[in-house]
Amino acid sequence: MFTTYDGLCSIGELAEQGGVTVKTVRFYSDRGLLPEASRSAGGHRRYGPDALDRLRLIRSLRNLGLPVPEVRRILDEEDEGGEEDKGSGVLEGAVAGQLRELGSQLKSLRWREAALRLVQECPPGERADRLRLLGAVTTPPSTDPLVRFWRAWLPPRMPARSTAAFLEVAVPQPPDDPNPAQVLAFTRLNAFVTSPCTGGEQPQPEVHKAAGARGAAVLYAGLTEAYELAGAQLRQNRRPCPGEALDSFVAAYASAYAARDTPDFRRLLAGQLAVDPRIDRYWELVAEVITPPGGRPETTPGAAHDWLLVALDAQTTAAAG
Repeated sequence: MFTTYDGLCSIGELAEQGGVTVKTVRFYSDRGLLPEASRSAGGHRRYGPDALDRLRLIRSLRNLGLPVPEVRRILDEEDEGGEEDKGSGVLEGAVAGQLRELGSQLKSLRWREAALRLVQECPPGERADRLRLLGAVTTPPSTDPLVRFWRAWLPPRMPARSTAAFLEVAVPQPPDDPNPAQVLAFTRLNAFVTSPCTGGEQPQPEVHKAAGARGAAVLYAGLTEAYELAGAQLRQNRRPCPGEALDSFVAAYASAYAARDTPDFRRLLAGQLAVDPRIDRYWELVAEVITPPGGRPETTPGAAHDWLLVALDAQTTAAAG
């Protein structure tokens, strides 16, 4: 509350009551956030009764980390709006943006903390290798190298929707609050997918050559369902066996090949899958990345695939005998 005869105050008085410096008040005024009511005969700034509340609002918004342009938009909406929702729309958007940015910063800090602990806790002879692995990963870590790996693996011209659905299953997201073991696993996963392939080209499963883009989309949609069914069996510690999961698995390949699911087809499929290129190390590292500290190892598509292969091999072997 100003006590001057005209209800106005000087820049010094406003700064003192608002708990800021004169330089800060001048800064906000010069940028149009804190309008002056008038100037004195000597050219000094004079502020009206509403200035103190406005200054406190500006200070609160700035303390929340909102940049000056965002503060200006909030104040402009407040000046234009009604009493009940002054500045609410822009403020909500600005706060949401700050929360997203803060979340990213916290994720980066947690990753850095776990990475530092990884270096601190490892034997001296392993530190150079750990630092090399860490140096190849951004902070916070990006999954872009993993996505590129799978895009090179999948058949060309596979429908975008099918590719996106597969990538969602195959590409693990780095934990928000990782432990050193998870950081190490993710850096090793990054190194695995960025290492040059023998011969310069990434080996492809035989079915990719025969199925084409459309057939591959059908294949991976069917495999996703089969892996979910097999994953349920794995979580119950059940041994590989014939059943719905295996039938779904074989049906996915039969659809891709435009073939019938017969005992002969299953025998030929078992032989083909036994010699297809494998990426077991990828799925082992994925399991380490996504498994929470002290938790039970998570089921990956790779583990489900292996379970189904064992089930298929056992079934075809028994049929041949």
